[in-house]
Amino acid sequence: MDLGLEGKNALVCAASKGLGRACALELAAEGVNIALCARGKESLKQTADEIREFGVRAVPVIADMSLEEDRARFFERAVEELSKIDILVNNAGGPPPGGYAAFDLEDYRRALELNMLSAVDLTGRAMPGMIERQWGRVINIVSIAVKQPVDGLILSNAARAGLVGYAKTVATEVAAKGVTVNNACPGVMLTDRVRQLLGEDADLYTKPESGPVADVIRGLPAQRMGSPEEFGALVAFLASERASYITGVTLCVDGGAHRGLM
Repeated sequence: MDLGLEGKNALVCAASKGLGRACALELAAEGVNIALCARGKESLKQTADEIREFGVRAVPVIADMSLEEDRARFFERAVEELSKIDILVNNAGGPPPGGYAAFDLEDYRRALELNMLSAVDLTGRAMPGMIERQWGRVINIVSIAVKQPVDGLILSNAARAGLVGYAKTVATEVAAKGVTVNNACPGVMLTDRVRQLLGEDADLYTKPESGPVADVIRGLPAQRMGSPEEFGALVAFLASERASYITGVTLCVDGGAHRGLM
C-alpha cells in the first residue's frame, strides 16, 4: 500500500528508543524526513544514522520533553532544517508508578507537563502551519490506561486521559481544514524498558511456565507481547493519505488486552 508520505516532514518526540524510535523508522521507510529528539546523545545519533539509511533527512536534537525551552528549541530547529512540519508524533516517557497517596501536587504538575502539556505545546506550535497548508497529522502516543486505568499508575492515568480530551476537542475544530488528530495506545510492547523489567531473555514468542514474562502474557488474548514495529505501523498509517478520514479516535495496539466495547 502506498501511504502517500514521500517527501513529507515529521517531528517525532523521544525517538531514540522504544516506540518513538519505531515510529520514526517506520515513517522514514515511507520516505518521510524526520526531526527527532531525545535526552541521550549516543542513542539519538544512532537512531538518526538508521533513519538516514532510508535516503531521507534526519535532524537529531537533544531535548527533554518536560522542559518548555527544550520543546521550543526542538521545534525551531526542525522548522529551520526542514522548512515545515507535516506530521507531529507526540511522545514522552511515563511518570513514576504509585497510588494516590504516594504523590503531592508537585508530582501531578510534573506529570501533566511531561505527558499532557508537552503535546499541547508542540501541537500549538505545529498546527498553524498545518492549517495554512490544509494538510497535517497529529498523533499522540498515549497508553492503554486512557481506555482502562492501570492500577498503580495514577499519574499516567490522569495526565494521558487529559491529553485525549484535548486531542478530541482539537480534532473536531480542525477536521474541515485537512488536519487529523488521533491517539495511539500501546499495550504491553517488547521495548528495552520492558526487557529491563521482565528480564533480558524476554521475547515476543517466549511462553515460559512461570516468572514475570509468564505473568504478563497470561493476561493477553494474543498470548504474546507486541513489537515496537507493530505499533510504528499504526502510527505511519494514521499519518498517511489513506487515513485522511480518520480523526478524533483513540486506537489500541494491545493484542486484545483492552476488554471494553469502544
